[in-house]
Amino acid sequence: MRMLARKLPFYLVTFVIAITIDFFIPRLMPGNALDALLAKAGSQMGSPQALHALERLYGVHNPASLPQQYLHFWAQLAHGNLGISTSSYPTPVTSVIATALPWTLGLVGIATVISFVLGTLLGTLVAWRRGSWLDNLLPVTTFFQAAPYFFLAFLAIEVFAVVLGWFPYGLGQNQLDYATGFAPAHVADILDHAVLPAVTIVVASAAGWIVGMRNQMLTTMDEDYVLLAQAKGLPKRRVIWYAARNAILPSVSGLSLAIGFVISGSLLTEIVFAYPGIGFVLYQAVVNHDAPLMQGIFLIITLAVLAANLIADFVYLILDPRTRQEA
Repeated sequence: MRMLARKLPFYLVTFVIAITIDFFIPRLMPGNALDALLAKAGSQMGSPQALHALERLYGVHNPASLPQQYLHFWAQLAHGNLGISTSSYPTPVTSVIATALPWTLGLVGIATVISFVLGTLLGTLVAWRRGSWLDNLLPVTTFFQAAPYFFLAFLAIEVFAVVLGWFPYGLGQNQLDYATGFAPAHVADILDHAVLPAVTIVVASAAGWIVGMRNQMLTTMDEDYVLLAQAKGLPKRRVIWYAARNAILPSVSGLSLAIGFVISGSLLTEIVFAYPGIGFVLYQAVVNHDAPLMQGIFLIITLAVLAANLIADFVYLILDPRTRQEA
């Protein structure tokens, strides 16, 4: 509780600063939603009255002062009102986010956790068996991490979806139809479409966890307490657990950031695999100058990152007793 009392003011100040930046970013960008709409339509409004009505509808040339707009922005947030999406008018921002967010959490979130668990276990095993054939895994996994992701994604589509036909490509209207609910056939179809993009995310990101955990394990295994545990004849599994428990601490911080940024989606993944996640929605919001939608997504990302870091602090308390003594 003392640690929480010390941390909360920091998180509150960070939240206020992040929301303030969130407020100013769309206002510092050139153009507006109406200009983007007219440019997309390829014509100008012939009637000044119609153009003026659209300006009021899209909030262009707001007569309120900047401090008044800022206070109004906070008042809307306090009531849970994120505004109306100009690119999906008149759909509320909360509805747009609620539609896209489950797709991102189901794909990028699960793939991130799988890559962390797989990379951590393999990194621990490679460090424990250093000098064996397992060291050959590092160059292979590093190659996949260094290769551009879109290259791996297109290669996976060409080989496994087009040539071999093992997996489908892209989500059609059938998968986006929520009327079917959680029908087994519908869920199985969605999972079938998610396997290929999830595998590409795991393959591209697991190398970082493997290398990081291996290096930390090699350093930790030279510590005195690990050597003493081995000298006492403790079982190998127990020695590995003692070493891995401390070696994993830096990876926990990395995982907290990775989980936090899961909310922002994997833009390249969602574009290449035609996946309707939050990353692609954010891209569309930027293209269409949809300020309310951009602000809403940035708000969700901010809350996710702060919550993930706060959870990581508590995980540190569980894994490292020294932090409990300092708290």
